[in-house]
Amino acid sequence: MVTSFNEQIGHYGAWRREFALRLKLLAAWMKEHGLMDSGVEARLQRLEDQMRSDKVMVAFVAEFSRGKSELINALFFANYGRRIMPASAGRTTMCPTELGFDAGVPPSLRLLPIESRLHPQSLAEWRQASDQWTHVPLDVDDAEQLALALEKVTDVRRVTQDEARALGFWHDEVPDDNPPMDADGRVEVPRWRHALVNIEHPLLAQGLVILDTPGLNAIGAEPELTVNLIPQAHAVVFLLAADTGVTKSDLSVWREHLSHGADEVNARLVVLNKIDTLWDTLSTPEQVKLQIVQQRVASAEILGVPAQQVMAVSAQKGLVAKITFDAELLQASGLPALEAALGDGILAQRHEILRAVVARGVTDLRNETGRVLQVRRRDLAEQKMELQGLGGKNSAVIKNMRSRIEQEKHEFDMGNAKIHAVRSVQHKLLGEMFALLGSRNLKAEMALLAAAMRQRGLKLGVKTVYGETFTRLRANMTKAQAHGVEIHSMLDATFRQLNAEFGFSLQLPPIPDIPRYHAELDEIEASHLQYLGLRNALKLAQPEFAERLVRALATRLRAVNDSAFGEVELWSKSAAAQLEDQLKERRKSFVRRIDGIDRIQEAAGGLDERVAEIEAQEAVLGQFDTRLQLLTSYFLTTAAPTLPPAA
Repeated sequence: MVTSFNEQIGHYGAWRREFALRLKLLAAWMKEHGLMDSGVEARLQRLEDQMRSDKVMVAFVAEFSRGKSELINALFFANYGRRIMPASAGRTTMCPTELGFDAGVPPSLRLLPIESRLHPQSLAEWRQASDQWTHVPLDVDDAEQLALALEKVTDVRRVTQDEARALGFWHDEVPDDNPPMDADGRVEVPRWRHALVNIEHPLLAQGLVILDTPGLNAIGAEPELTVNLIPQAHAVVFLLAADTGVTKSDLSVWREHLSHGADEVNARLVVLNKIDTLWDTLSTPEQVKLQIVQQRVASAEILGVPAQQVMAVSAQKGLVAKITFDAELLQASGLPALEAALGDGILAQRHEILRAVVARGVTDLRNETGRVLQVRRRDLAEQKMELQGLGGKNSAVIKNMRSRIEQEKHEFDMGNAKIHAVRSVQHKLLGEMFALLGSRNLKAEMALLAAAMRQRGLKLGVKTVYGETFTRLRANMTKAQAHGVEIHSMLDATFRQLNAEFGFSLQLPPIPDIPRYHAELDEIEASHLQYLGLRNALKLAQPEFAERLVRALATRLRAVNDSAFGEVELWSKSAAAQLEDQLKERRKSFVRRIDGIDRIQEAAGGLDERVAEIEAQEAVLGQFDTRLQLLTSYFLTTAAPTLPPAA
């Protein structure tokens, strides 16, 4: 059975929804039966949100006229029976265009005017300023209206040299990169800086995000695109033309923007498009195939990638084949093989990553809840033994038993003072961790970097400035990790003492893996180095370009710090909630024990009745444990669903 990438996305979305629903049901059951503390609740909510909101971004990158938009049409929008993204001759995407779905936003095309580049705000900040965008309503059921509206991403303006220079499209020192000038001395620039398409398309509703990028000049003029959006895409499809192979400008795009940062979760696929231009009636099919193979091998050698990473397709013929249901032409277009690579390379990895995340979270949750149930069982067993030991005893003995329990409770309450002291030190160290990872500290670092970048003229020492900034950021991560180790050591000693003195079953969660964020900082630094070489020295001399670069960097770094901050916060909350839960259980235990003694004193038959109640509660706890194992086993034993092969 042949399954398209579209159908695989559907399977993936259904799997995520089912996992999210089961997490919600698990949380509701635990809350109903008093098994939910704040730490467990936060962890479950985080897992559910991650399953529901997970996105798979595929970025299409190439020089002008390589067929990016046509390939997007063929892969994702053939069901409309026509082109949706503008891809006809002379019509090309002029601004980065993101296609996705947000149920909270009406179907629309939102366009950010190119003049926003004259202001210091980053693209991330502009996203929050909805009133600054031009809104165009979209009708997802009207293919013609949809296509006509999306043609706006091809809009251009003619501006003077000075305007083009201010917008970042004209550089006197590198004339070869400048756009052509008309007879009036004006040059053509994009009308829009960025476009956001929000439609309830079946694929986009499943979490797919498509990024269609413009050509080299626009890529280089928008740092946030290359240091934020493209590096965070789960797959980057880089297009070449089969009839030309790797041109000088293609190689420039690849080396400057794509050759770094590829790993197991950020795939790079090279697509040799327009192979139909090689379908020559004067050549035999075998000769055509040989030409295509030779182009694939040659392109792979130039780009420094394995030959199997270069795929040959005809987006235009693939689109025609899908619309006309021509299976033979579809196979000849090479589109099914590309869909297989996208499905197996991206979705299979996302399945496994998310499944592993949920499995780890649910395993920790099961262990924590299991310990809570064990504490309750032990308390009930102790109560039952106490009560059974009172059988046949006189009222004086029973009264002494009550006094002993009250003394235990008093000693337990006195021990809480030590716990409060430990919490005070913990909160102090956590405050220092949060300060290191917080926005204020990052803003201070970015202010220093921005001041250095604002200096006019060639910034020959800019790499040193960047290096020093990242050295300090990594040092902050190291300090945060040291505080985490100190907190972990202190809590571990406290938990051991409480376990020994009061029979608790406290187990400290693993310390947050702060060092792994060092690797993210290294990756971000490497992605920025491409802008700090001699080729961009003249661009960096322009304060507005340098400021955009710093703001793009700040956006990316803020995401890293927020992630580390959230992980530390969840770890702290989990440890505190576990301790609070067992303290609360012990206090309840004292109340129940005293209540049991009082009831025995009041009624002669109270002993047997109370023992029976405890045994009934023990049976309920056993049912809870069985139910917990059943509800969580699905997440631990159910792997990501096996998708039908895409080819």
